[in-house]
This record gives sequence, C-alpha cells and structure tokens, in this order.
Amino acid sequence: MARQEQVLVLEPQHELKFRGPFTDVVTATLKLSNPTDRNVCFKVKTTAPRRYCVRPNSGIIDAGNSINVSVMLQPFDYDPNEKSKHKFMVQSMLAPYDMTDMEGVWKEAKPEELMDSKLRCSFEMPLENDKTTEHSVLPKSGSASLDDGEVKKIMEECKRLQMEVQRLREENKQIREDDGLRKRKVTSMAAPHSSGMATTAMRDEGLSTRVLALCVLFFVIGVIIGKLAL
Repeated sequence: MARQEQVLVLEPQHELKFRGPFTDVVTATLKLSNPTDRNVCFKVKTTAPRRYCVRPNSGIIDAGNSINVSVMLQPFDYDPNEKSKHKFMVQSMLAPYDMTDMEGVWKEAKPEELMDSKLRCSFEMPLENDKTTEHSVLPKSGSASLDDGEVKKIMEECKRLQMEVQRLREENKQIREDDGLRKRKVTSMAAPHSSGMATTAMRDEGLSTRVLALCVLFFVIGVIIGKLAL
C-alpha cells in the first residue's frame, strides 16, 4: 500500500541553505506547520548525523500550529569544488488520540501510516560585496543599540551645554567691558588697577579653559548623535 502524502508544510520545501564562512557553527531554520485538525508526530533525520545538530529533532505539533527546527552545521574546511551530498528527511505520522508513549508509537507504526519529505543541503560563501556591506553595517548596528532614553539624555545634555557655553561667553564679555572701564580710570588708581587686571586675567583664563573643555565635550556628544542619525 502506498504511503500517505505529507500533511506537514515545510519551509523551505526542498533545500536547506547554509551560508559561510564555515569556521563557526552555521544555522539554518526549518519551519514545520501542521494545517490539519489532528496532532502530528515528527522526526528529523539526516544522512550525516555527525555533521549536524538538530533541535528539536522530534516531537509533536498540535493541530493548526507550527514549530521552528534549528539545523546547526558544525565547523569544517569548506571546499567550493565539492558539492554537498547531505540530505535531510522529515518523517511524520498522525498522533493517536490515546498516545502516551511517543517512542512506542513510532515503533508500532505501520509503513502506510508514515509520511516523509526530503530536503537536500547546499553550502555557499558570501560574496566580497556582501562582506563589505556587513562590515559597513556593524558600526551602525552598534550605534543603534542606544535606546530612546539614552538618546533623549544626550540631547538634553547638549542643550544644557549650549546654555552653559552661552552663559560663559556673556560673562566673559561683561568682564572685558569692565576691564575697558578700569583702563579709563585716573592714573592714581594704577596700582589697584594693576592688581585688578591680574585678577581679571586669572578669571579670563579660568573661564576660557572651562569654555574650551565644554566645547570639546559638546563636540564628542555631537559626533555620537551624528552616528545615530546615519
């Protein structure tokens, strides 16, 4: 008696694609959907069990539900001239209503109750252009890791720094105007005036240093925001 047609819907249907580099574990996802009104038992088998780790490799899919199976290819020395001969098979059967032991159900299953689908495997390396694109995206991904709250804090800090710089500029301007008035005082005030000028110069130097430090900090924060906008 011929076997039943597969009731599960596989995505992808015919081929699992693994994209290198293969110096680390590469994972492909196989989605199994059960469109029927019965629970379905499934198993995932491969012709190269030492080369793959499959999770989950068996189980039950409830009626109307689906499950994602992770197929993990172990690291190996990739040869572009060697074609993959690895294959996978998804085996399934309708779960009995009174099922208590899934392993026992598989052992007692009749051949005509089993359904299966086969998939081949393919390996491919990313093109040079793809590598360049991936590297160029990484900095942006890093910048995008900042959440909205952090961005808002940076913007508020920028506004505060702008106001602080403006205040210092106005204060510095007022001090210079005061110095001009002192210079126009009578000669008899020369000695006190010289002392006042020394004090003012020290204040100017301190203010200039603070303004410079704030400008540098403001520039660094501006660079961070510029990256976020990219």
